[in-house]
Amino acid sequence: MTRLGLIAGNGVFPLQVARAARRDGVEVIAVAHQGETDPALAELVESITWIKVGELQRMVDSFKSAGVTTAAMAGGIARSSLPAAFAPDMRALAMLQRIGRFSDDAVLRGVARELEAEGIAIIDPVPMLEDVITRPGVVSGPEPSAAQLRDLELAFNVARAVGGFDIGQAVAVRDGVVAAVEAVEGTDEALRRAAKLCGPGLVVAKAAKPGQDLRFDRPAIGPATIELLAEIGAAMIGIEAGTAMLLERGQIIDRAQALGVTVFGYG
Repeated sequence: MTRLGLIAGNGVFPLQVARAARRDGVEVIAVAHQGETDPALAELVESITWIKVGELQRMVDSFKSAGVTTAAMAGGIARSSLPAAFAPDMRALAMLQRIGRFSDDAVLRGVARELEAEGIAIIDPVPMLEDVITRPGVVSGPEPSAAQLRDLELAFNVARAVGGFDIGQAVAVRDGVVAAVEAVEGTDEALRRAAKLCGPGLVVAKAAKPGQDLRFDRPAIGPATIELLAEIGAAMIGIEAGTAMLLERGQIIDRAQALGVTVFGYG
């Protein structure tokens, strides 16, 4: 592969993919989302097209005009911002009518099918990255107590149960009580809500949904996640070993150690 189309959402993940591609001598043709994607991406790619969320035909046209036959999705779109930012074109509206659901997984699969119908294969970008997948056990921070591990097991059981309904990826538990389940507000706001309800000491799980297509939607945390957990007094976050991503691993390890937050690979 000498050229990669990058469908860029928010966060650091698109930047990491672009850097990895550049390291491997792969040209990146990016389609980025206004108000979501970090403008710094423009310095890491061959070309960049800025679109509104839902401008599916512009995405396809941008890739086809650049001769892209392989593309990857990296980074999410904040669901809470969609009412103001969503501007679907006719192709996107037709796709949404066909899939019948406006859930994350259904929409991403629909977009992938539209691109694949145009001869653009969607790949998982994670194999391009080095040391990003979580390994089992303590990654950083204090050794968890038996009670915290029990809370983590409950949090993962709940996350996997509600994940079947495509609700969210994160669940917070404290002393055997489910404090919050992530919904449309996103992970950060769900955790802030949990802390207001149950106070410090939360144990958080972040898990892939059952049947989730990992090519374009993996659970992930970054240094900002650790900062938030410390801010709200959470004790621990567990993420799925072998599946979930540690974005900017070195910074995560350093901040978790400094702030006393346990990061744990579960499974």
